[in-house]
Amino acid sequence: QVQLMESGGGLVQPGGSLRLSCAASGSIFSIDTMGWYRQAPGKQRELVAAVTSGGTANYADSVKGRFTISRDNAKNTVYLQMNSLKPDDTAVYYCNANGVRMQTVLISYNNWGQGTQVTVSS
Repeated sequence: QVQLMESGGGLVQPGGSLRLSCAASGSIFSIDTMGWYRQAPGKQRELVAAVTSGGTANYADSVKGRFTISRDNAKNTVYLQMNSLKPDDTAVYYCNANGVRMQTVLISYNNWGQGTQVTVSS
């Protein structure tokens, strides 16, 4: 199995910054795309940012210029630097990773972390 462990959420004032981390562990053969999604109360889960193993990143329009996703392939870890936070950024943030794992044979996976709360409020 592949596990994703998130950290870094919390309470921050508008205009502040937070950095989320997500480390993948387990029977990993490869990790293709790693990303961050978020879900606010009463809303659907939405993509925030994602990055491929080659470093190509894409962002939701709402976070472009404020959030930066990065990845350390040696540590199987993805980061989300969030600057100029707004109250609308308040949500549970989920890490996602997909790729191939080892279990006698190679099996594809698409796994989620448990989520970390980000609250932007004065």
